[in-house]
Amino acid sequence: MNVKAELYWNEYWQGKEDKPKSVSAWQFGADPDYLAQLVMDGIKTATCSGYVFYGEENEPLPSVGDYSIILSSEDLPLAIIQTVEVEVLPMNEVSEGFALAEGEGDRTYTYWWDAHEKFFKEELDKIGHTFKEDMLLVCERFELIHVK
Repeated sequence: MNVKAELYWNEYWQGKEDKPKSVSAWQFGADPDYLAQLVMDGIKTATCSGYVFYGEENEPLPSVGDYSIILSSEDLPLAIIQTVEVEVLPMNEVSEGFALAEGEGDRTYTYWWDAHEKFFKEELDKIGHTFKEDMLLVCERFELIHVK
C-alpha cells in the first residue's frame, strides 16, 4: 500500500474503535478511473476476477469482511469498500443480477459478457493461458464505506 492510501486509511479510522488490522489497496483492471467513479456513485457494487490470476500473483482470495482502498489510475486513494459476499464459479454461470451489479457500460448481461470476455482473453494471453467460457471467476460483492 502506498503512503497516500495508508494516510487515507488512518485518517478514516482516527477516533473510531475496532480499526481493522489489514486493508488492501488496488485499482480496477480495465479502466480504473471509470470503474472507481461507478463505485463512488453507488452504481458498481460488485467486481470479479479470474481465479487463475490470484495464483499467478500469489494473492489470497477476498473474504467477507475485507476492506479495500480503491485507487485511481495514478494510485491515489478514492474510496473504501468492504466485501460482503464472495463466490467462486464458472464465468458461464454468473447470474444476470451479478453482471448488472458490476454497473458497467449499458448495464446489460450482454455488455458484461462481451467486455469481460475481451478483457480476460487479453490478460490470459499475457500469462500463457487460453480463455474458456467456464473459466473460474472470483465474484465479489461489496458495499461502499467512504468516499475521499
